[in-house]
Amino acid sequence: MLWRYKLSVLHLLKRTYILKPLSVRNFSSSPIVCISVNDKTHHFFSQENLKAAFTPQIVHSTLVNCRSDLIALSFFIWCAKQHNYFHDNQAFDYMVSVVGRLTNRYKTLKGIVKELESVGLLTKAQTFLLLLRIYWRGRMYSMVFETFEEMGNFGFKPNTFAHNVVIDVLFKIGHVDAGIKVLKQIEIPNFLSFSIILSNLCKLNDLVNVKDVLRIMLKEGYYPNVETFEMVLNCFCKVGRLVEAYQVLGVMITLGISLSVNAWSILIYGFCRLHQPDIASLLLEKMVKSGCSPNIVTYTTLFKGFMESEMIPCAFDMLNTMESKGYAPDLLLCNVLIDSLSKIGRYDDALDLFLGMSKWKLVPDSYTFSSLLSTICFSRRFNLLPKLVRGLVVEADLVVCNSLLNYLCKAGFPNLALELYNDMIDKGFMPDNYSFVGLLRGLCGVRRVDEAVKVYLGMVMNYTGLDAHVHTSIIDGLMKNGKYNRAIKLFRRAISEKYPLDAVSYTVAICGLLKSGRAAEAFALYNHMKEVGLSPNVCTYNIMLYGFCVKRDIKVIEMLLKEIIEAGIQLDCNTFFRLTKVLFKSHLSSSFFNRLIKLWNLLLMPNEVMHLLLFDGLTNDINLGDTNHSLMKGYLEDNLFVDSSSSDDLPNVAASVG
Repeated sequence: MLWRYKLSVLHLLKRTYILKPLSVRNFSSSPIVCISVNDKTHHFFSQENLKAAFTPQIVHSTLVNCRSDLIALSFFIWCAKQHNYFHDNQAFDYMVSVVGRLTNRYKTLKGIVKELESVGLLTKAQTFLLLLRIYWRGRMYSMVFETFEEMGNFGFKPNTFAHNVVIDVLFKIGHVDAGIKVLKQIEIPNFLSFSIILSNLCKLNDLVNVKDVLRIMLKEGYYPNVETFEMVLNCFCKVGRLVEAYQVLGVMITLGISLSVNAWSILIYGFCRLHQPDIASLLLEKMVKSGCSPNIVTYTTLFKGFMESEMIPCAFDMLNTMESKGYAPDLLLCNVLIDSLSKIGRYDDALDLFLGMSKWKLVPDSYTFSSLLSTICFSRRFNLLPKLVRGLVVEADLVVCNSLLNYLCKAGFPNLALELYNDMIDKGFMPDNYSFVGLLRGLCGVRRVDEAVKVYLGMVMNYTGLDAHVHTSIIDGLMKNGKYNRAIKLFRRAISEKYPLDAVSYTVAICGLLKSGRAAEAFALYNHMKEVGLSPNVCTYNIMLYGFCVKRDIKVIEMLLKEIIEAGIQLDCNTFFRLTKVLFKSHLSSSFFNRLIKLWNLLLMPNEVMHLLLFDGLTNDINLGDTNHSLMKGYLEDNLFVDSSSSDDLPNVAASVG
């Protein structure tokens, strides 16, 4: 039986796991609770006054003026039973506090039902459904389960609506599998059943279950509407699963659903996330040919995609196209422009754009302010901030405060960052990962290392959801204060406790190990990083190669060069100049030099650097061995002046070495 299955699911959920963000204990009990219905109440409920009394405004006013929470609930339920009358959201919102106080007073749902019966209200299935909806709306999730269970104990079989509520709550408290099992056991699921589950699964990026539920939904004969399809499309595109996205697209076309501007924009966004804005641009052309006009969001998405893929001319060509079609930038596009321009070093253009926003009648918001702070930090023009923000009215929300924390740390005012953090807490802001990073940077910046470690340990103990950036910040802060051993100790704890760490986290730790002379541990950590599925980034390879060049560990250097070629990583000049000292002072095999030349051929090393390294080796009479000497001389004769434009840069490169 369905009811028996429901019991088995709910009994698996221990009370300790059921969250109650709005606990019933937050409500104070009403000082007056009527347990009888007087003549005036009967007169009010009489048929003569029914038509005059039944408007949502009058019902809400009556509820507010009830002398008793119990009578208010009784009246609320009685109204819901009347023909063609439905409570509005305002009434349900008010009843959340009423029912919360009654729950606090009578402890159980059975107690509330008993008291309702004492004032003459006949218990029906609708009583439980209304209470279920109120508890659901008030996020009193433990009472949702209790109401669902008591409904069966009173002999009423929960309908599809009741199951939908339970499914939604199960997802909200993290019991995804239980929620899906309840869906599969509903005798007659409806469109809302599938919509609730798909919405929650998309929020969780649970792609496997999204596909399964969508398949079940179509099999049951329910076809998602445009909004649901767009939600599923966005879920797949967000994580770069474009094959699945195109399958969803195929279903939409098969069902005769035209692609909306939102659907096109989502697909374009998907390709931009994969750094394929050229394909996204082709989609834009197809979108226009299909008769669907792109909007400002579409253009903003594509512009950002071009910028992130460093296709800057294409980005601004697209921007000109947008303007030629009569689209004026909106606030979102301006924020993206300011941020993008600052990242490519065009700080003056970013500042001019900010100052010119008024011509489009745009008012800067917290994200504009954050982008402006980013521009000032990148350009190191900290003196401009007071002038630019004079007269700027921006609500001090968490985004603004976090941006200011970051700005103050980068500007060299960690003490002010700490004051700002304390002020945020005093004003009731709930700190997030960005706030924590700002606090840790501030403490380490003023050399309050012990306090920083203490605060960090408190964070990992009391806050869930700390990301890799937080853990990396404390490690980096300790290392900048020369506390390498302490930093590595915290990092190893993070690994053992399975805290979220990324490639940057490992790179920072490897750097600390190399700086403290623990090269063997650095190499072991580098291998562990790859074992857990994290790919070394450009910075990782540079730090590893530089560190082992200092140690003159030829075996590791050759291994790293092989990996660098396979990964297509371009190394920086400092690493190559360090590498040349090993190259010209060691009797190395031809394969080593071949790898170095291969790096150049693959454009992983700038021409001028390679030329200068090899030229320096030949002209300083360094003993390379006959084979390697011939190899290098032949390379110079073939390549040194192939690109004449690069020779003009050699003095600059030489100067940077000196």
